[in-house]
Amino acid sequence: MLYAILCYHDEDVVWAWSPEEDRAVMARLRAVQDKLAKAGKLGPSLRLLPTTSAMTLRKSEEPIVIDGPYAETKEQLLGLYVVDVADLDDAADAARELAAANPGGAYEIRPISVFNKDRRPGGTP
Repeated sequence: MLYAILCYHDEDVVWAWSPEEDRAVMARLRAVQDKLAKAGKLGPSLRLLPTTSAMTLRKSEEPIVIDGPYAETKEQLLGLYVVDVADLDDAADAARELAAANPGGAYEIRPISVFNKDRRPGGTP
């Protein structure tokens, strides 16, 4: 079963880390990622750029594109992992390990329903 582990944190805190702090967090996360990959459980993982580089398309009669994410939250979605595990308990275990490597914020865990499994970025099968 595929699960998304969505990484939320206060981006002002994360983007204020020194290069050394960022490298240390990423090294701890890489250790968890390597463990998951060796077990055949790790799918794609992404680190999103700051929300200042985002735009939002508001769905309405005529869609409107607005600079920024415009989500009413204290924490922002900063990235995600896709894990292929047996069940929600295994996904929670993976999230606990990631959280221990990168304290603060929250990890939201959601089952994934793949509806375009044969598609790749760029439109190629």
